[in-house]
Amino acid sequence: MGRIGWLSLELAAALAAFFTALVTFGFITNMVFLEKRQKFDKDVFRLLKKHVNNVNTDVMQFFSFLGSHYFLIPANIVLILYFLLIKKRWFSIKIPVISLSSLVLMLVLKQFFHRERPLAPLLEKAKGLSFPSGHALMSFTFYGLLIYISSKRVENKVARYSFALVLLFVIFFIGLSRIYLRLHYASDVVAGFSLGLLWLVLSLAVLNEIERINKKELLLTIEK
Repeated sequence: MGRIGWLSLELAAALAAFFTALVTFGFITNMVFLEKRQKFDKDVFRLLKKHVNNVNTDVMQFFSFLGSHYFLIPANIVLILYFLLIKKRWFSIKIPVISLSSLVLMLVLKQFFHRERPLAPLLEKAKGLSFPSGHALMSFTFYGLLIYISSKRVENKVARYSFALVLLFVIFFIGLSRIYLRLHYASDVVAGFSLGLLWLVLSLAVLNEIERINKKELLLTIEK
């Protein structure tokens, strides 16, 4: 497949992901805040309650940590420094822009929807509001960005797809851990994943276009 074919396929996949995420977020928001339906959240809590034990709790706490600010802030800083040192300027710009804008989006929406957290957490009570899940949103944008970067920089297909599958596994279990620990409703997590995907696709589209224009202007300046 030629370069144009791959670009068309990539664009189609990005548009499909964007609109799927948008529809999913709209559906969840309508279900929770307009129709006031709670069956989905209660059913998931009931299902996970059957699997609560010390081993699973330890595993879920580990995955919850991977989606927390205690892990994601240092991870983002390390990633930015890495690309600064190897002179991949645009990656070192995209990472903080997507990370910070995702954080702002999450905080604004939490205040807008103002949903209280589940009343009976499994362990300790978490601070803040519930909808959308910050762990789900921020982990999707961070690990999703890693998948995107690897798709551009890793040539070996097996390594690239294996890395993507591992990160998708991590993203899923971060979201699952928040429900298992009863710190979020399942609808919070689905909404967070949807917003993370939506925001990642939108942010990359805008930043890639800015990068393209910048490189074009730089090329024209050199030619002059």
